[in-house]
Amino acid sequence: MFMARPISDPLKKPSRELLLEAATSLIRMNGYTSTTVDDLCEKAGVSKGTFFHNFSSKEELAVAAANRWSKMTSEFFRSAPYHQKKDPLERVLGYVRFRKEILKGDLADFTCLVGTMIQEVYSTHPEINKACFDSVFQHAENLEADINEARKLYCPKAKWTSKSLALHTQAVLQGSFILAKASGDVRTAAESVDHLENYIELLFKK
Repeated sequence: MFMARPISDPLKKPSRELLLEAATSLIRMNGYTSTTVDDLCEKAGVSKGTFFHNFSSKEELAVAAANRWSKMTSEFFRSAPYHQKKDPLERVLGYVRFRKEILKGDLADFTCLVGTMIQEVYSTHPEINKACFDSVFQHAENLEADINEARKLYCPKAKWTSKSLALHTQAVLQGSFILAKASGDVRTAAESVDHLENYIELLFKK
């Protein structure tokens, strides 16, 4: 979703925050199932006792990590420059272009934590799944408002809904991350985002 920040000096952050940072980093790279409590403790630089002082289980940590991710990404996108555009369609297209701009670094640096977890836990860990679902749909809702404004302005008779297009953007973005992981090449993700931009432009063709 955006560039990951390195784990900070353990002396400067609470152990809970270090564990959440470790979870975000390791799960994005290795997935939820393959990430063990021992891995998390090693990455965070804390003991197993400290882990269980903060979280009753890896599942509880994953839910907290998903909620933290949702808050962080909301703040990140809220401050993005495309919000300054007056035309709602330009804000929507600006969002898509911004998503392409942040496809930088290693795959784990820009792929989505909640999208990664959903693929693994949707049928086995309902609490994690719900936290991930809420994060993805909240992000779509934030985009939906601009889409709805653009739809009223440029294509008020369109049969598709603003909500469906907002969710479609998330489907394309999450799929682009999968393609990038499968190919090991960020360009496959960037090309998918280009197609998404072209598709949206056609929907709103003036």
